[in-house]
Amino acid sequence: MQQVQELDDIAINVKSHKLLKQLLKENPKLEEIMRVSRNETEALIGVRDWVMEELANNQEARDVYSGRRASRQAFERLTWRDIAAIRILDYIDNAGRRFPDLNLRGEIALSNPIKLIWLAVTHGTGGAKPYFFKDMLQLFRQFSGQSERRIPTREDVERWMARWPSGLDPRIVKLREENRDRILNILIRKIDEGEIRSSRYTFEPALSYEQKFLRALGWWKDSGFHLRFAIRSPDLLNEMLGNSLDPDTMKILYDAEQAGIPFFVNPYYLSLLHVRVPYFAIGADLAIRHYVVYSRQLVEEFGHIVAWEREDEVQPGKPNAAGWILPTEHNIHRRYPEVAILIPDTLGRACGGLCASCQRMYEFQRGNLNFDLDKLKPMESWEEKLNRLMAYWEEDTQLRDILITGGDALMSTDQSLKRILDALYEMAARKKKRNESRPDGAKMAEIVRVRLGTRLPAYLPQRITPDLAKILADFKSRATEIGIRQFIIQTHFESPMEITPEARTAVGRLLEAGWMVTNQLVFTVAASRRGHTAKLRQVMNEIGVLPYYTFTVKGYMENNFNFAPNARAVQEQMEEKNYGTVPEKHYPALRHFPEAAEKMVHSIRQLQEKAELPFLATDRNVLNLPGVGKSLTFRVVGITRYGRRVLEFDHDATRRHSPIIDKTGKMVVIESKSISEYLQQLEEIGEDPEEYEGLYGYSIGETEPRIPIYEYPDYDFHVTEEYSNLNMG
Repeated sequence: MQQVQELDDIAINVKSHKLLKQLLKENPKLEEIMRVSRNETEALIGVRDWVMEELANNQEARDVYSGRRASRQAFERLTWRDIAAIRILDYIDNAGRRFPDLNLRGEIALSNPIKLIWLAVTHGTGGAKPYFFKDMLQLFRQFSGQSERRIPTREDVERWMARWPSGLDPRIVKLREENRDRILNILIRKIDEGEIRSSRYTFEPALSYEQKFLRALGWWKDSGFHLRFAIRSPDLLNEMLGNSLDPDTMKILYDAEQAGIPFFVNPYYLSLLHVRVPYFAIGADLAIRHYVVYSRQLVEEFGHIVAWEREDEVQPGKPNAAGWILPTEHNIHRRYPEVAILIPDTLGRACGGLCASCQRMYEFQRGNLNFDLDKLKPMESWEEKLNRLMAYWEEDTQLRDILITGGDALMSTDQSLKRILDALYEMAARKKKRNESRPDGAKMAEIVRVRLGTRLPAYLPQRITPDLAKILADFKSRATEIGIRQFIIQTHFESPMEITPEARTAVGRLLEAGWMVTNQLVFTVAASRRGHTAKLRQVMNEIGVLPYYTFTVKGYMENNFNFAPNARAVQEQMEEKNYGTVPEKHYPALRHFPEAAEKMVHSIRQLQEKAELPFLATDRNVLNLPGVGKSLTFRVVGITRYGRRVLEFDHDATRRHSPIIDKTGKMVVIESKSISEYLQQLEEIGEDPEEYEGLYGYSIGETEPRIPIYEYPDYDFHVTEEYSNLNMG
């Protein structure tokens, strides 16, 4: 209490005073309540009575507020003013709540915004920053009707989309060729000077420079070349980028190296960054650049990063946060009854590069993930462990979906990946055979979906070779015969600039192998710019990729730089993605897409034309929550003195969860930056904040329904209701 009192006694600054004055001028009723209230309790009661009086004739809004009516339909019917009223009431109901703020390494955050206004009015104290008052000013403008929600037109969205070129643009292709040649020239020189040595990639003494360059051009098509010559230091990174990085950026990179954050950027992916910035594509590469260049916040937090997903903290034989008992510490992750993730002890524990906002940075911090490719090759014990993992899954009553990831599933060699798929096939076949003797209603769930999680179509498309495609096609042919019906490559394109001719070829090979390709976008600040995600959906559709998830950046202060507030995720959903919503009358056609993956480009184009859509928005905007799963069902229930919002999330009611969800309750997330800070960051990278009008007003979210294409196929039998490998504690 002493600390709270000390904060209450801190004077607000001049800018906060000016914003407060504006807030009171625009809201005489609020000023009256603040002036006549003798203490914070009277201020809370006064504001609550005022808001409830305004909602007196609005039963539906009161039902949503009270929780009696929570659905997507009710959410969409709320008016702009309703949303503001509910947020004010939620602030009052949660006044004085304390939250451990893992953005600040566990410091206690307190939310009591009406009290902060009262303190500022009465005593000029409370310590609230301008970001807080900006948020409150916008809130009461929304409540009073001074600001109204304006949904952009389709023409607006298409105009925003037109700002962002793709990597298929011939002008961009030409620039990437210049980048490739610059990188190859540096590597040729370093090989000649003995600075870099490789037994596989070397030159005979008699070769001319032209011959060496032609040889290196051939190597560029080989994924092994890019892994061998991946950039692992700040100095080499800068050299490869034509010494174009500024001193401040280099200081951050040097500090990152000293802190132990690994560097691993392969030459192909580095060639996607602009050195000579074209007039028609200024800032177009930022979503890529912000994945390669680390932020000051990441460097400062490395060593203190806390696991975001509690279920990732595993002790063999003990239930994780979702209640599942797992056989090993590092190989299986699980949250939902139907789904399990396999992280193999192969090169699949590595990636084609390290994303700055990687969801598993905690594991890099602990050393469980790294880029020591020689040490990541499978050991003899892996074969035995793989069999043990398959035996574990064979006994599971509810499992029907296995996601092989890492790291990156396609970083495994062809031989290693084939062995994993063979083991999975054999397990699924045995399980199906055993089910024949089980009565209906007592049968175990059978495997119907296999997914491979990979970023290599974007990071290193050269890895998607005809040989790899044949392994995938052969597995699908065999697995289909035992009832596995869905085969999905789950990739991660972050920007339309990652859709290159090489990426298009790689995706084409995967589709020809009969595997549907879906995308999971991480909604970083650069990716959240107006029209950027819509353009990515459109360009992905052109090469046969369907959007699957658009994820709010997860993690704490280490990801502050890339974090776009959840309000922007809701705004993007309601104002941009909505123009790609597939009408329900087209669901039957959409549902059959996975059955003919090789025709995906044609199928997507045909549906777009029939439905007159600029793109197919088959993804859901969500946050991957600790212990609760993917959801965008939330309400803003608090706000800190610094204007950082406190969100209370509920789980996604449209899907099945571990039974422990009934005990878990709601999940509180404190965002790592305020809306004002986010808008400032957008302005710094060339955006007009006025184009994001209404952003402050999005303080309620409701998870979108799942598109039928992503539903599991039905069984012709009834699965047991019993759970295995589950301990509710």
